[in-house]
Amino acid sequence: MTDINKFEVTISQTQVDDLKNRLQLARFPEAEVVDDWSQGIPLNYVRDVTDYWLHQYDFQRLATRLNALPNFTTELDGVAIHFLHVRSPEADAKPLIMTHGWPGSVVEFLKVIGPLTDPVAHGGDANDAFHLVCPSLPGFGFSGKPTTTGWGVEKIGEQWGQLMARLGYTSYFAQGGDWGSIVSTNVALANPEHCVGLHVNMAVAAPDPETMGDLTPSEESALAGMKFYQDWDSGYSKQQSTRPQTIGYSLVDSPVGQMAWILEKFYAWTDCKGHPENVLTRDEMLDNVMVYWLNAAGASSARLYWESFGGGADGKLISVPFGASIFPHEIFRTSKRWLEKRYTNLVYFNELETGGHFAAFEQPDSFVDEVRNAFRLMR
Repeated sequence: MTDINKFEVTISQTQVDDLKNRLQLARFPEAEVVDDWSQGIPLNYVRDVTDYWLHQYDFQRLATRLNALPNFTTELDGVAIHFLHVRSPEADAKPLIMTHGWPGSVVEFLKVIGPLTDPVAHGGDANDAFHLVCPSLPGFGFSGKPTTTGWGVEKIGEQWGQLMARLGYTSYFAQGGDWGSIVSTNVALANPEHCVGLHVNMAVAAPDPETMGDLTPSEESALAGMKFYQDWDSGYSKQQSTRPQTIGYSLVDSPVGQMAWILEKFYAWTDCKGHPENVLTRDEMLDNVMVYWLNAAGASSARLYWESFGGGADGKLISVPFGASIFPHEIFRTSKRWLEKRYTNLVYFNELETGGHFAAFEQPDSFVDEVRNAFRLMR
């Protein structure tokens, strides 16, 4: 089937009642025995957010925000894929497919869609306009869940090319962060005649052995960050890449568990100076959690790790024009000379002073500037 169908996010009273009941009956562990986040998200904060979710959060807020934009679904290789498709009022706008990662969703992009599609209305230049396509990854959000193996980043990159062709776009850009950066790289690899430019805000390139004896301070910091991630910050990844089904039972059964699993990453991976609510509102974070909770996506989203680790675009050279924005609190950071070994047509590279892993979500103005600046060199 190649039909493109309009889609509306609905949150039923039955879903709301079930969620409220589970929040009311939540069973909590004892408190951590440290006075920081080093053992995980603190009990007092989880209790506070749980109480807010139950008594103050608007349970229709997510549906209201998403339904203010054009939502669609289409079937790609047997899986229904949800996507936002927001066309620019500018006739010469360039199509751009923008992909989220884990534990994100299209909610991450809601603050940047307006400036990217209608720059004039936001104080920008009409020449920077994009027609935006923002899909939900298979097994994530309002997309369907694959029932067979094989849906790793390489296949998703191929299918995103099919999606853009189905929408009538023969020449387009790709952008992404987290898994979205890997998927976008695979879009470029699978569709080099159609994907004419690529930008990521989590650039992945292995350190070049030839540089190890002459590291810059930035490269030394990047290596230290990688070591910290492996030693102290990658437990979720090991679990999801080896036993996604097992963790799925907890995440799908417990809204508090799903919320804690995600909010810990908003603390760890944003440039939040010690608390996630310094850069993201509680409502914004809960909107994103709701995407996972409503769709029981704890296992299906984790499965992307199982499917993709050790495969995809690892080691393959990418020749399409490429831009990278390096935010200082990103999980993985890299250097220009490391990237140039893999992305052979690097046309834009910028290291920013503030921001982290969820760039569009936490630093929307900087993110918009970076996307515009990079793709100006590729139009």
